[in-house]
Amino acid sequence: METRKKRRAVVNGDACVACGCCVKVCPLSAIQVRHGVRAAVDPKRCVGCGKCAKECPASVIIIQEVPV
Repeated sequence: METRKKRRAVVNGDACVACGCCVKVCPLSAIQVRHGVRAAVDPKRCVGCGKCAKECPASVIIIQEVPV
């Protein structure tokens, strides 16, 4: 049986500068900048559309496949 996978955004927290660009473009409000330090993705809300990764000026967001 083939394992289904979903796509999710993953932030490299060590390199994130908390600019908030990803927060503005996320259609599902799945990303928040926590404590003004780094962006964090809510995996329950993220659908892996990739808008945040395209918008990130530091290129620290990637879209990964994760098992369901």
